[in-house]
Amino acid sequence: MSLFKVRDWWSTSAGEAEEFDHGCLCVANIDNSSDGLDKIIIGSYHGILRIFNPKPKKTENGWSGFKPEDVMLESSLPNPILQIEAGKFASGSDNLHLAILQPRKLSVFNVAATSGSVEHGTHYGLHLTYEHSLQRTAYNFCFGPFGGVKGKDFICVQSMDGTISIFEQESFSFSRFLPGALLPGPLKYVPRLDSFVTASSAWQVECYKYQVLAVATDAKSKEESQNIKSGKRVVSDWVFDIGEQAKDISVITFPQAPPSLLILGERNIYCLTETGKLRYMKKLELDPSCFLPYGSFTEGTISYLLATHTKSVAIFQDVTLKWAAKLEYVPVQICVGNFMDLKGVIVTLDESGRLDCSYLGTDPSLFIPPAVESRELNYGDMDREMARLQARIKQSSHKAVIMPNLKTEDDLQIFVHVNPNLDDVSMATGIEFEDPDPVPSITVRVQLKARLVLEHVKLSIHANWPLESNQKVFDIASVEPSHPSENFVAFFIRGKSLPPDLSASVSAEYRSTSGAARIATATIKLPLKLIVKPVLPVKTAEYKITLDTNKPPVNLNDLFPDLLGENAGGQGAALGFQYYGGPIVTLLASKTSQRYRLQCDKFEAMWLITKDLVSRLCNHFNLSSKSSGFTVFYSGQLPLQEYFDLIDAHFEHRLNADRCREMLAQRASQFRAIQRRLLTRFKDKTPAPLQNLDTLLEGTYRQILHLAEAVEDNNTSQVIAANSLSSGTRLFNFLIKLWTTMSDEEYKVLQNCITPIVQESQEQGWEESVDTAVTHLLRTTLAKSSKDQTLNPQPLQMPEDTTKVKKHIALMCDRLSKGVRLIEGLPTNSAVNMAPAPRKEKKNKISATSKTVVENGHIDTSDDTETLVGSKYGQSKNKRNKDSDMINLNGLNDLPVIGLPMENVPDEMNEMKKKKQIESMVPDLDDMNVEGPNLVPLED
Repeated sequence: MSLFKVRDWWSTSAGEAEEFDHGCLCVANIDNSSDGLDKIIIGSYHGILRIFNPKPKKTENGWSGFKPEDVMLESSLPNPILQIEAGKFASGSDNLHLAILQPRKLSVFNVAATSGSVEHGTHYGLHLTYEHSLQRTAYNFCFGPFGGVKGKDFICVQSMDGTISIFEQESFSFSRFLPGALLPGPLKYVPRLDSFVTASSAWQVECYKYQVLAVATDAKSKEESQNIKSGKRVVSDWVFDIGEQAKDISVITFPQAPPSLLILGERNIYCLTETGKLRYMKKLELDPSCFLPYGSFTEGTISYLLATHTKSVAIFQDVTLKWAAKLEYVPVQICVGNFMDLKGVIVTLDESGRLDCSYLGTDPSLFIPPAVESRELNYGDMDREMARLQARIKQSSHKAVIMPNLKTEDDLQIFVHVNPNLDDVSMATGIEFEDPDPVPSITVRVQLKARLVLEHVKLSIHANWPLESNQKVFDIASVEPSHPSENFVAFFIRGKSLPPDLSASVSAEYRSTSGAARIATATIKLPLKLIVKPVLPVKTAEYKITLDTNKPPVNLNDLFPDLLGENAGGQGAALGFQYYGGPIVTLLASKTSQRYRLQCDKFEAMWLITKDLVSRLCNHFNLSSKSSGFTVFYSGQLPLQEYFDLIDAHFEHRLNADRCREMLAQRASQFRAIQRRLLTRFKDKTPAPLQNLDTLLEGTYRQILHLAEAVEDNNTSQVIAANSLSSGTRLFNFLIKLWTTMSDEEYKVLQNCITPIVQESQEQGWEESVDTAVTHLLRTTLAKSSKDQTLNPQPLQMPEDTTKVKKHIALMCDRLSKGVRLIEGLPTNSAVNMAPAPRKEKKNKISATSKTVVENGHIDTSDDTETLVGSKYGQSKNKRNKDSDMINLNGLNDLPVIGLPMENVPDEMNEMKKKKQIESMVPDLDDMNVEGPNLVPLED
């Protein structure tokens, strides 16, 4: 805060509801009067030009201020005035002329006086000398004796696209594109170097010599030059990086000051030499609005005025603050002029058109606080009050929460009701797969209840692909307490993929009665019958899972009354469920034992059926008896190899996406290189043969199109693989929970470690995230000894293959099989459901944990770790031929098909071998006696 304020000399308000900005103010002897006094010229964005000649008189109450006769001229132009400057712009005359820049026109006027017969008869006229039509929208301009000409000022106009056009008074010279131009910046001319200095959008100050720009043009006429698309390369003389946006540039040409450039940034002022070397920099504590260098009173120093957004003006000598004073507004431009009764007047203009002429003085601007009522202080009462307040603060700190707790009866509540029956007329549209039966839909009622009246509520529906809704956004005008809002939305499956979760979310955005933004959310649980249909059970399947319970078997017809279909009326020992456009899952129930089997040709497809089966069993036994004590456990072999196949398939798509993107970037670079060569040939004055460059360009273009299609196909396949991996991860974690009888807290840790949320990101993928999380568990909670507890996290980057993450997951399962808990402080788990030893020893069976895999990837043969039951990790697999996956694009005439990751199509030998491996992983169910359609009864 400054101690003094500026002293008003003359002020006025120019127009009403007009806008002004930097460049709209100019102070010069524009009428070329013999007394040499300056006049004030301002132009607004509304196209109104005004010229003032302030002549206040000294009175007893101060200066007389504005008078109507101070207005010399007022004229209206058809277009906005962007910038005005005074200079020697007319040939054959040394008088000052006024240059006015409009969006598509540059005009030069002569301001001349016409004498009248009375004292107030003299009037001024605005006479057009010449004008230039611009082909591009202008931004600003600068002027000076370009090329070393004497006694004349040429004009350089900068367009919005970074093009500069040179006008040598009445004639047009040339236009030139500045390299890398994105947004225009301040532009000034340096007479000593015959160069232009500008600030680019890359936060750099650049200098271009006039001669370099002049010889770089290739156009012959004005229209052709201003419409050019390319030309010879322009090289800057020097570049200085200031690291922020430049607001203004000023060229210092004072006699005692060194030749310099002053650049006003957003937070700093830079002083550079004319060769681009930094002389000094001043860091500003306030946000500047404009500045003006006005002189040099000490050898080697520069004095300048600086106006800020805190309504103050400061005077600096280099980096030293010499004076500061308050203003009444924030100026957009500041100038210094010489008038009749006062020299060195500070002229300021704000954005609304307030024009002030002032000077510096010592009128204090002090705030004197009112006298307070004096009273005697009672220190005893103050101590007691302080103790009471501290106790209240301490009591409140224990109840403090980071996020505000909204009461359930406040603001807005969302209630969802899922229709128990499917829609009679399906609302499904845009189905991406084929199925003989129509795809069903189900309607959900979303009800909003508010305690007070809420307006402009936006209701959003979100369902994870492949699920979809018929409407995603509802705009609700108001929700009243007595009239709850009801909206209906239909859900259905659209994509050709397995949904990992049958849930959708509803969110309502609104503003509370206090005006704060709030969001209320709710979750919709969709039924299984929305995505599966009842079919006949299938006898054979590649993948099988057996679940054990501690209760007698339940009739499957009683468990799934809504999914019987053709199986209605059967014995309830076998049911078949088919995903719409997907595989069939068969569910078997034993009559004699307490087991249930699920089997399918896809491992991940069994997740939702398994989850729904366990949920229905728990509800059945909990409803039948209050203290049922029903439990489900898994005593089979963990399907590690099946789960690892899903990881490999997902990672293969990620690798192929990187290959496609890399080749697309190469072909795009090749395409641009061919374009440059063709343009060079076309611009040559002596035509030369194209040498098949056009054929090469067309072939490269076709390759880019094919590669783009390949990227889109791979992205779709990658999303499908991500959903499969998510479903497989949920099933794998659920089996581990049943296998080790985990608590809910441990299961939550497991879900966070091997996360079922598979997000597609180039920076951080699922494999490296899970590998890091599992490695952290192995080094902390699951560490066998203190020496293994070393925490040196590795950077998250895409691995070369999936070997590491699969080894760590297998090692974690081995540790869990020995009773290690995922939460510290819990006793050793002795209730791991280990499967009994197989009756027949399978040949060529290699365990993943026959040797302990330590965190760094090496194998420790000194450990006597037991073989992990059911693990076949470590078996030798045929390495994929990498040469077949490489995309060969050397030929340009015929583009081969891009090799995307394909599903494994094994031959008969591999199929038999895989079937044997699967049979070895499924426990013997000799005690199961299942009879059903298309099923052979299993003998006891």
